[in-house]
Amino acid sequence: MAATAPSTAPSTPPAGAPAKAPAAPRTTATAEPRHRSSATAEPRRRRSAVTALLLLAAALLGSLLAGASPAAAHAALTGSDPKQGAVLDSAPKDVTLTFSEGVALSDDSIRVLDPQGKRIDTGKPRDLSRGEVVSYAVGLHSGLPDGTFTVAWQAVSADSHPVSGAFTFSLGAPSKTAVAVPEQETGGGAVGILYGIGRYASYAGFVLLAGGGAFVLACWPRGASVRAVQRLIVQGWAVLTGSTIALLLLRAPYTGSGRLADVLDLGGLRAVLETKPGVALVSRLLLLAAAALFVAVLFGTYARSEDPRQRKDLGFGLGAGGAALAAGTAATWAFAEHASTGLQPGVAMPVDVLHLLAVAAWLGGLAALLVSLYRGPSIERAAVRRFSRLAFGSVLVLAATGLYQSWRQVGSWDALTSTAYGQLLLVKVGLVGLLVGVAWISRRWTARLSADPVPEAEAAELVEEVELVEGVETVEGVETAELVEVAAEKAGAPETASAPDGASGDDPRRAAQLARQRAAQAAARRKRLRDADPERSGLRRSVLAEAAVAVVLLAVTTALTSTEPARTEVRARAAGGASAARPAGPVSVTVPFDTGGAGGKGTANIQLDPGTSGGNTLHLVLTRPDGKPLDAPEVKLSFTLESKKLGPLPVEPPRIAAGHWSANGVQLPMPGKWTMSLTVRTSDIDQVTQTRNVKIG
Repeated sequence: MAATAPSTAPSTPPAGAPAKAPAAPRTTATAEPRHRSSATAEPRRRRSAVTALLLLAAALLGSLLAGASPAAAHAALTGSDPKQGAVLDSAPKDVTLTFSEGVALSDDSIRVLDPQGKRIDTGKPRDLSRGEVVSYAVGLHSGLPDGTFTVAWQAVSADSHPVSGAFTFSLGAPSKTAVAVPEQETGGGAVGILYGIGRYASYAGFVLLAGGGAFVLACWPRGASVRAVQRLIVQGWAVLTGSTIALLLLRAPYTGSGRLADVLDLGGLRAVLETKPGVALVSRLLLLAAAALFVAVLFGTYARSEDPRQRKDLGFGLGAGGAALAAGTAATWAFAEHASTGLQPGVAMPVDVLHLLAVAAWLGGLAALLVSLYRGPSIERAAVRRFSRLAFGSVLVLAATGLYQSWRQVGSWDALTSTAYGQLLLVKVGLVGLLVGVAWISRRWTARLSADPVPEAEAAELVEEVELVEGVETVEGVETAELVEVAAEKAGAPETASAPDGASGDDPRRAAQLARQRAAQAAARRKRLRDADPERSGLRRSVLAEAAVAVVLLAVTTALTSTEPARTEVRARAAGGASAARPAGPVSVTVPFDTGGAGGKGTANIQLDPGTSGGNTLHLVLTRPDGKPLDAPEVKLSFTLESKKLGPLPVEPPRIAAGHWSANGVQLPMPGKWTMSLTVRTSDIDQVTQTRNVKIG
């Protein structure tokens, strides 16, 4: 679409005639709109591709957050004394809780409430842990009455995730209780969603920052002066810094109250700074301050250096310093999350750092290659091949470290398919396989690339055309309208541009006009030649597909870091405890009945929400065969857990409407297969009792 130089340009005026800017030729007026229309089509396609990637990331992240449980608890309650649901003859001196791994407790983490909801514990928990057994106890006041007592607890597991729960025990005999167990678990609600988004953003920012920097230094040094690559890396730094600050502010409400208003609570922030996750986040911010200096040198002194020896020395220093900064930043995750607890933490943390660095080198380099292909100047075949080798090495490191992490966190083939962590891990493995397959296609396109996408003669001519404007090569990837403005500004300054042929050096307006035309023509020709290369077009498409899969892979990886490890879940299940991270849903049971009297036939629908151990909301609806409400004089339920010899636990829900009964805070202390007994009385002498088994998660 590039226009040729106008043949109708006016001749030079006679000597002595007043200088004036000649009118723009018609050929220029017709060529420029045609160029802009063709130039704007490509940016639109690029924007559409980027928009599609962002929408895919947002949709996937939303589905992960919507499908996740409110709290991502990685420590489970494996035992207690008194046991859940126990009925005691005399009051104990202490309540003791045992966990599957180390936890952090505050003075208010364990609360024991009497049937009226009054707190009867003495306060600060005592640490009774010995060896691998993690136990805490809280003392009770003397003179406790008979009835049902509620133990509500809240802690932070050793890998930084909050966990909470509640159970009951009774003195003498079970009784009604006025205690309402909070329906929202720690780490849920709006704060939990925002914290999850912050975690995803922090991983994405690190990948762009570390991987983009590695791509420039190891694969394409000329990319240090390409604005599209510069923007990508700087945006990665900004996203990582902003998300780290957000996580630091959200940490207190995320592990405590769950109220968004507590984000600005300085007391909570001070407490967070004394915890292991708080130290990790602050350390990350300090490393990011040093990373800002790294970015400034990379895009400043290194990009402008023309001395090969100085550039080599700078590259070595930036490579060594950047590797140290990247490893230190990756260690802030390993120090505070999965790798820091459980089996072999001394081995797991370095392995986790290597795993995260390999992810960043592969996916971050892929993002830099994508913007280079779509937004930057034509990238050399040698640079693409160097990245291909870097990505292959990263895949090998990922495979080795991933196998170790899988063994450490899963432990058995059964856990791989029966736990949420194992299932997500299988999805991640499938996505990595898909990404490797698409990368193989990209390698085939790379092998077919010509050494230089622009023929030598054309390149020399284009360089001569754009010499008018200093820096046009570095901004070639931006939209044409932006490039034209740069050309006009440069040409309008006598000290930075010389007037082209046919223009007076004393007329900056005419010089700017011709500079604008020639810069637009040069950019159009360069883009046309680049986009006409079928090998590079195929490579751009395959790299775009890789980037789309990488966005999904990063989201699944983030979800894995906030999912309870399979080993912990299996251990808690075997011990009879309930992991707060185990997904569950409302339990709904339909029971047909017939009391034997007139109008005694009907159907009962019983629903328990959320259908887990602890407090549940119960709804009972009775309907006649014709679908109308059946308003029975009396309904009763009871729950029995035969395997633990627990129960029956009676429930008499109050009537709230014709044929509808409801009760809040129905306590089912343990998971398992419970026997539910429903009694319906339709007259003084007509009643029936039906039993059903219900599974409580």
